[in-house]
Amino acid sequence: MTKCDLLIKHATLITCTDNGQMCGLIDNGAVAVSGNKIIWTGLSAETKSFDPLKVIDATGQVVTPAFIDCHTHLIFGGNRANEFAMRLAGESYEAIAKAGGGILSTVKATREASIDELVDLALPRAEHLMSQGVRTIEIKSGYGLDFDNELKMLKAAKKLQQQTGLTILTTLLAAHALPPEYKDNRIGYIDLICNEIIPQAAKEQLADAVDAFCEGIGFTPDETRRVFDAAARWGLPVKLHADQLSNLSGAGLVAEYGGLSADHIEYTDEASIKKMAESDTVATLLPYAFYALQETQKPPVDLFRKHYVDMAIATDCNPGTAPTTNLLQCLHMACTQFGLTVEEALLGVTKNAAKALGMDESKGQIAEGYDAELLLWETKDVADIVYWQGHRLPKHI
Repeated sequence: MTKCDLLIKHATLITCTDNGQMCGLIDNGAVAVSGNKIIWTGLSAETKSFDPLKVIDATGQVVTPAFIDCHTHLIFGGNRANEFAMRLAGESYEAIAKAGGGILSTVKATREASIDELVDLALPRAEHLMSQGVRTIEIKSGYGLDFDNELKMLKAAKKLQQQTGLTILTTLLAAHALPPEYKDNRIGYIDLICNEIIPQAAKEQLADAVDAFCEGIGFTPDETRRVFDAAARWGLPVKLHADQLSNLSGAGLVAEYGGLSADHIEYTDEASIKKMAESDTVATLLPYAFYALQETQKPPVDLFRKHYVDMAIATDCNPGTAPTTNLLQCLHMACTQFGLTVEEALLGVTKNAAKALGMDESKGQIAEGYDAELLLWETKDVADIVYWQGHRLPKHI
């Protein structure tokens, strides 16, 4: 007999592996767990050789891997609800920015907050994601925009991991916006990022990756290359806010560096998508930001399919353009707004989201050797997880 800690039987098992069925579906499936690892998956009829400490009968339930939110800005200070009301009243983004609002208001509040205050503010956001079955979250910096505060944000994310038990991946996004003290010295700020912030984040092991906002209102492709070159010198993988508002070939640029993911990518063209396919770079879709900004240019989903580029889905949780911690809603929106299938949506927050974080050999699948992070859903229909909004939460996590 094979001893194990947990045996789940009689489940509609969604393994998110490549077994030829929808999302790796196994009817009347079973999964065995020892410690924090999956040691076996298969048919319930094949479990007689196991001696489990605990058995869960999952008859009538769907079992999936735990979810992964692979693009968030969860750590920040302040609140911009007043700006939302101002926009509804007709104020332009430019007018709000001139009045001290916009991203710089978040920068000011984040700089003024301590590490503990940032953690306390982020905790309820993380807890809401956890209630939806999220066990892994990527968190970016990008609201400090100077040496001390960018590192402070990364330290806050690490402390949030300790408090929640989540797996948290940290991404250095110092190239998010130009800070006010460098408004007339772009080269100086890029120098600071490349020569001081990235090296220190690497030395202290505070960052798992480096990101940038390559856009007309952000940083140029040449500036982004400088940031990516610095990341490479320090052994850090890269990802990119790419082609969100215009086509600067950002997705192709990050693919040239073997990047983990290109995110937003509404304006990405086929030439860049071919480069993504060659480098196995994930396309991360952010439907809530698309909705909140009332955009009309949709990501080229058909081209991603044509060139076999994997698609992930994330909340983009941030105080300005995606004030949400509702990953389940983002799944629904990816289908209704961008035309993804149920299968593509589920893979987008499991297997493909893990790949976008460089964790595809340990998370996002129900397979031997993978982390035993599982969700039991009280439904017989896999589509229910994506379709129903409001009360459909995992029965067990």
